Amino acid sequence: MTRTLIIGASGGIGTALTQSAQQRGHDVVGLSRSQDGLDVTDEASIKRAVATLSGSFDLIICTTGALVIDGHEPEKSIHALSADALTLQFQTNAMGPALVLKHVIPLLPKNRPATFAALSARVGSIGDNKIGGWHSYRAAKAALNQLIHGAAIELARTHKQATCVCLHPGTVETPFTAKYAGHHKTVPADQAAANLLDVLGGLTPSDTGKFFDYSGAAVPW
Repeated sequence: MTRTLIIGASGGIGTALTQSAQQRGHDVVGLSRSQDGLDVTDEASIKRAVATLSGSFDLIICTTGALVIDGHEPEKSIHALSADALTLQFQTNAMGPALVLKHVIPLLPKNRPATFAALSARVGSIGDNKIGGWHSYRAAKAALNQLIHGAAIELARTHKQATCVCLHPGTVETPFTAKYAGHHKTVPADQAAANLLDVLGGLTPSDTGKFFDYSGAAVPW
């Protein structure tokens, strides 16, 4: 049986991933801010929450992230950029998942395949950016991609069967994202979760350090 850990299990995509993984027969453990006090912007809280776990996990997914933080909307131009927005985005969307990975590495087995995935976003792709805008969010996700990529290189030295990746789930259909979806196709949370688990199920250690979308296609850095 696949033992799975969901970080951010009480959120929309986290809840859907928990349910979808359970339906597939996974033994799922969840951690969240509301249930376990795990705040990804507070490393001490991450350490405390992870310390409550025992054993190893075949799959660990960090689903945490935010687009609007403390009222800071995505910037329409560079003129709207602020230091506060940048700081909050980096704390939540880059620093947070990277610190989660730092503290869950001991939970990944060294003697069999295991996977760590962090949810990123296509707008964090520098190569795919053709329209500008959303500067703080884009930059934070790009930073997350770099952090996970670098960590994957190091993890391969000690966990030779491990896979460490970033995933773009698509625009998940929620009342919140409706305001920002524009002409982008949205997908219900349960379908997004199923898509991500399908992608994760097809990855091998040769894919470590890469960035994939919900269809399994590689996303440019």
